[in-house]
Amino acid sequence: MHQTTNKNKVVSQPKQEKLIGQEEKLPINDFVVGNAVEVMKSFPEGSIDLVVTSPPYDELRDYKGYHFDFEGMAKSLYAVMKKGGVVIWVVGDKIKNGNKSLTSFKQALLFQQVGFNVHDVMIYKKKNTPFMRSNAYTNCYEFMFVFTKSSPKTFNPLKTKTVRQGIEPLPHNKGADGVNKKIKKELKPEKTLTNIWEYAVGLHGSTSDRIAFEHPAIFPEKLAEDHILSWSEEGDVVFDPMCGSGTTCKMAMLNNRNYIGCDISEEYVEIAKKRLHEHKD
Repeated sequence: MHQTTNKNKVVSQPKQEKLIGQEEKLPINDFVVGNAVEVMKSFPEGSIDLVVTSPPYDELRDYKGYHFDFEGMAKSLYAVMKKGGVVIWVVGDKIKNGNKSLTSFKQALLFQQVGFNVHDVMIYKKKNTPFMRSNAYTNCYEFMFVFTKSSPKTFNPLKTKTVRQGIEPLPHNKGADGVNKKIKKELKPEKTLTNIWEYAVGLHGSTSDRIAFEHPAIFPEKLAEDHILSWSEEGDVVFDPMCGSGTTCKMAMLNNRNYIGCDISEEYVEIAKKRLHEHKD
């Protein structure tokens, strides 16, 4: 079903932060009702620092009959991203008649074709997934593709404590002969996380905001927050072109980033607007 829409409608949020340059032309700390491909035409080129979003895929959810123009979305995002900007694309695959669609990889390859680097392929592992299959292992993950316009300008790696610390003999320059050559090195008290991130889903997992579940598909607030902290700095512009219940925008706001939310559904934008209002100072 082809999507048509009237004029884009801006749903204002109180207390916009003052920005200079290109950002003054953006709907900073606002929500826009409209098709994101059309909405982005009004954005200055190279004006967005970070995108954290999850697109509708494989008709797994009903988004008010929205027809998803993926190619248009990828090209528009490339135009509005700053050099060094990052797009986090959370996506999975439908399984029909025992056959996975591989929509996720098809989308990743198209992002690459329009100019993005596939900087990383991360995994979002769900701790408490209820979806079981009778003849295969339980599917408990989605992909989190990290697309970058050139090399990422910001990376603040999240850390975890190491099990052991201090000086130990560690493998060094292991060659083709397979012989472990060890030298004494210091085990640091912390190490960078792996690229598999695990989150609980559902109420008090994804969020404690009950209003968010009026949207058919949300991802965990902590997932959005972890990416926002990793790939942006305070004051950066974080955009979600398919913002749904507003998870990305909420976590951007709470972490002193500027946000822009866009969704084709006025109903979903109203949910996001109410949700953020509950958490404003």
